[in-house]
Amino acid sequence: MLKLATILVLLSSVIFPQQAFADDAMARNDVDPIRSATEQAIARIKPALARIHVVSVQYSQGREVKRESSGSGFVIHKDGYLVTNHHVAARGTRIVCVFSDNEEIEATLVGADPLSDIAVLKLSTAKRKEFPVVDWGDSDDVAVGDTVLAMGSPLALSQSVTRGIVSNSKMTLPSMLRRRGGVSIDGEDVGSLVRWIAHDAPIYPGNSGGPLVDLSGRVIGVNEISLGLSGAIPSNVARDVTAQIIASGRVIRSWFGFEFQPLLKGSGLSRGALISGVVEGSPAEIAGFRSSDVLVELAGRDTTVRFHEELPLLNLSLAGLPVGEEFPAVVLRDGKEIRLRVRSAEREPSESRQREIKELGLTARNISSVAARERRLESRDGVLVTTTQPGGPAGAAKPNLQTGDILTTIAGQSVASLDDLVTIIAKLTGASRMPVPVVIGFRRRDEHLLAVVQVGIRSMEDPSIEARKAWLPVVVQVITRELASQMGTPGLTGVRITKTYPGAPPALQVGDLISEMDGEKILASQPGDEEVFSSLIRQRRIGDRAELTVHRAGRTLKVAAELVAAPKADREMPRFQDVNFEFSARDLSFFDRAREQLPDDIRGALVSEVKDGSWAALGELQVNDIIQSVAGRPIADADALAAAMSALVKQRADRVLVVVRRGIRTLYLELEPSWRDGG
Repeated sequence: MLKLATILVLLSSVIFPQQAFADDAMARNDVDPIRSATEQAIARIKPALARIHVVSVQYSQGREVKRESSGSGFVIHKDGYLVTNHHVAARGTRIVCVFSDNEEIEATLVGADPLSDIAVLKLSTAKRKEFPVVDWGDSDDVAVGDTVLAMGSPLALSQSVTRGIVSNSKMTLPSMLRRRGGVSIDGEDVGSLVRWIAHDAPIYPGNSGGPLVDLSGRVIGVNEISLGLSGAIPSNVARDVTAQIIASGRVIRSWFGFEFQPLLKGSGLSRGALISGVVEGSPAEIAGFRSSDVLVELAGRDTTVRFHEELPLLNLSLAGLPVGEEFPAVVLRDGKEIRLRVRSAEREPSESRQREIKELGLTARNISSVAARERRLESRDGVLVTTTQPGGPAGAAKPNLQTGDILTTIAGQSVASLDDLVTIIAKLTGASRMPVPVVIGFRRRDEHLLAVVQVGIRSMEDPSIEARKAWLPVVVQVITRELASQMGTPGLTGVRITKTYPGAPPALQVGDLISEMDGEKILASQPGDEEVFSSLIRQRRIGDRAELTVHRAGRTLKVAAELVAAPKADREMPRFQDVNFEFSARDLSFFDRAREQLPDDIRGALVSEVKDGSWAALGELQVNDIIQSVAGRPIADADALAAAMSALVKQRADRVLVVVRRGIRTLYLELEPSWRDGG
């Protein structure tokens, strides 16, 4: 990612008569035809150009984490189909598109293809029935030196345009970048199919998915990467991918199981592509292809790859062949031509989608064919653990579950897939508000292990109530030797009152020095000795009267103080944990009210935790907020909050209004959840 320096541009304006300005513009365009063409191209594209705001999901430490991001896109069909990058929108759970007139239109994901980094969105037609569209151009006609425009919304700013020229119409990554992983998305190597249109029109984060436009106002590419030069996915690749996604929601490609390299320089050959590897069990292996064969022809198509720049063309050509058909092939082996026939299979994704399993405190995915081959698994049954939550059910088990483990059984039942796992957990936990101990079987490399896991979610906690102790409603500090000397009471030990709570004896004041209780000296003289005074009080009974020796302004007083029951500590208050919005709240305590000087008529539940990347965090709920109502329901305490949040799960509203008190202010927060997978 490039770091963008902050540039301050000072704009001066001079007012001209309208006709003079128009005449000046015409004169400029006559002198500068590129400017004229640029303005016309912008006018054609701008109405169909969108800034895309996305709440996307990532998976980390056993949780589904929500993040806000932005990108760009453009409408290709009047019904509202919009093109952007896979890395912009494929993980989006809430997507809003903003057009040049500032109108916001919600969108849903139609489908996405990580191998080409293309995604298609469908705009809601609630506000508009038809949308302005762009025209595709022919990326095969693009030549080095052509003037191009990069349009989009860098850094989520309003739609912008930069201009440059095509630097390379067939850009591939250099070997040093390919060795570092290249452009990899969901386990797919984008560079294996795409040769980028390189240009020098600046693009920045947020430009992703925006159109690369020629001076005729046609889209010739989809901007994706910036490596000093900017890189756009050719329009011919993007157009084919989007057509398939719109038709079926996905891209269907053929797969043979070949791994190719360009011809070796010392081979002396001028045609063909070197087969460097053949995937075990693949159609290519079944058909008799071998590593070191040189593929000369397949399905009547020339397959020559002399340079790396030609490799994406071969991969694209073979991927586009019909699935399930048999094709003739010619290879060179030991100097001889050999004819073979191979039947294509459908290419599967390298990685399956992840999912959060809250009851286990982990994220996981199904085992793809690629993952099965990499781990040399005999079967794809099971669930692959991708991350675990520290201290969560899976993370706290002994032995604890780890990234890379494969869950195979739960409570003695076989687990073949994520759906199986979710179904079994639902039956085991039922409506229980307490976790259930369950034996889980899992595979770690070549070991088969068992662990007892507390499966489930504890939504309400009612902590054990500590026995009530005697208490004096004041806060104190120790009278250290230095403090006693400076206050003119050398040698005095005890405590100084720093705060009084409601219910404190009226005779006690802030600043009073207490040296004795019932004639017993309070031997507190060092920081940390406050507990000496508290211990003396706790040894008495609730309702006892204690005589305090108090020093105030040079006088010594005897003050009778009735000891009352200590209020519940913050940690003792009933607490509710919401697993969908991922926050916790508890009843207001006596000390909360005292700290915030809350009137007695203020009711609510105090927010004690908001997890980063949660729906609550995105809605700007904060720790120490007092929730006073949810979706119109008043909230008196944690129990009322639990009931209100439970009702929301059934309603599945797009937006939830939460009224909170924050300090002295009242705020109205809109939480916008996605109820996919239950929350």
